[in-house]
Amino acid sequence: MKKWMKVTIWIVSFFVVVVFGYAIYLYQSVKSTADQIYEPRNPVKPVSVTDSRGGLQVDINSKEPFNALILGVDERPNDRGRSDTMIVLSVNPGKKQVLMFNIPRDTRTDIVGHNTVDKINHAYAFGGVDMSVSTVEQFLGVPIHYYMKVDMEGFAKIIDLVGGVDVNNPFAFDYEGQRYDQGNIHLDGVAALGFSRMRYDDPKGDLGRNDRQREVLKQMLKNTMQFSSVLHIQNMLDELGTHVRTDVTFDEMKELLLDYRNDLENVDTVEIKGKGEKINGIYYYIVDQQERDRIHGIIEEHLEK
Repeated sequence: MKKWMKVTIWIVSFFVVVVFGYAIYLYQSVKSTADQIYEPRNPVKPVSVTDSRGGLQVDINSKEPFNALILGVDERPNDRGRSDTMIVLSVNPGKKQVLMFNIPRDTRTDIVGHNTVDKINHAYAFGGVDMSVSTVEQFLGVPIHYYMKVDMEGFAKIIDLVGGVDVNNPFAFDYEGQRYDQGNIHLDGVAALGFSRMRYDDPKGDLGRNDRQREVLKQMLKNTMQFSSVLHIQNMLDELGTHVRTDVTFDEMKELLLDYRNDLENVDTVEIKGKGEKINGIYYYIVDQQERDRIHGIIEEHLEK
């Protein structure tokens, strides 16, 4: 065998070994992070709700539709904190559509497992993820198959890792020393966090804040799905391990990334309608049963194959 051929074979073999070895390393890194962020939940009180298929379980391998609750948590020292953000994602891969909507944080409802009527975001303070999920299930009358909890500091860092987000700001405003011009603007993590939090200067109040949160999340999902840099993936894993908790298993994560990747492109939004009202001097967002039934119907229709 000629010397140049031996050298070529050696070089090719070397690169194959390096690439294969790094692939194994990356796989183990992903698995390690998935294991680190995995926190299963035990319902505080089982809620008797079923989806249009009559069951509470989904089979990710069969690409079945599912509902997920994203909790943006403002945690404090020696205090569990409250869920600053509650966003429901209803994913239907058959339709290649995602339905996204906020539950206003001041929404007045029964807190499942606490035997009180209070603001829905207080469920996290009373009973963490378990109570939050159970309360949302009862409020909407649909099962929540998965949850993801993100602390707000991590939210900003993850946005930086995906290159920031581009949003269309409906009006100019200032918030915490940051200027947000009207129109199309690019935001880094800290700016995106402020953009998502401001509500008192918004003509729509908390509903306007919810609109901006959904806009940021939509762009964040879009950018994440376009990830290609191995270095970025490793950095993302480090941040996820520190700031995110979920009950999505490693195997389910693989299926979501591989099979659902192209099903997150079309995102529709809906707004929960209600009215502000003070009860015993405390402000609440009141959502009547008719509106809850409307949202329930939209979710059920969306989940149909």
